Amino acid sequence: MNQPTDEILLPPNFLFRFGADVKPFSGKWGKNGVTLGESFVLPNFSHLEGRTEYAQLELGWSEEGLAFHTKVTGKEKSLWCRESRLDESDGLFIWIDTRGAQNIHRASRYCHQFAFLPAGGGTLHKEPLARWVPIHRAKEDPKMITNGELKLVAKVTKTGYSLTGMIPSNMLTGYDPDQFSSIGFMYALVDSEKGWQTFGNGPEFPIKENPTLWGTLNLVLDE
Repeated sequence: MNQPTDEILLPPNFLFRFGADVKPFSGKWGKNGVTLGESFVLPNFSHLEGRTEYAQLELGWSEEGLAFHTKVTGKEKSLWCRESRLDESDGLFIWIDTRGAQNIHRASRYCHQFAFLPAGGGTLHKEPLARWVPIHRAKEDPKMITNGELKLVAKVTKTGYSLTGMIPSNMLTGYDPDQFSSIGFMYALVDSEKGWQTFGNGPEFPIKENPTLWGTLNLVLDE
């Protein structure tokens, strides 16, 4: 008789390294942010684990930094965003490793975490928020970052919100597309109603602090 064995089931995303090409964008930041478009939409791999994609993330790069746009729709519940409780807030979280080293389990000074919330700021918690967030267990933090330099335009509706933002290059330690055109990347759209949508691995893994679980972005030139 065969003896029973314990089975260890790993989510499919854990078995792969995810990557995508990112196009350069032109234009300067204005009162409405920047315009990207469908050609800047990143692929989403969370469907491999059965998670529903409820928004698209557009991402572009330039010498001045990284720009993004996303729109969440179909919400039935109100937003919940608080500066004092970023980890529990609705919004977009982005992790970047400007050196793209996928063999380090603890963040280096080239690793960054940012939170972009459609609300939660101000005395009435209705102002959008853009914040650099220290990475837990990081070996070293990046150079000093002033939150006021992060750029964000948000629009909140009854059924969702949109975010357009930019992370300036001077807020990304080691950002040098000419020398390092492949960077580590992870994002998570977090919603108290719709759940988590990520670039690859989900919140069952320590994606907030372990760069080996992030994907790769290739900062390509226009063809």
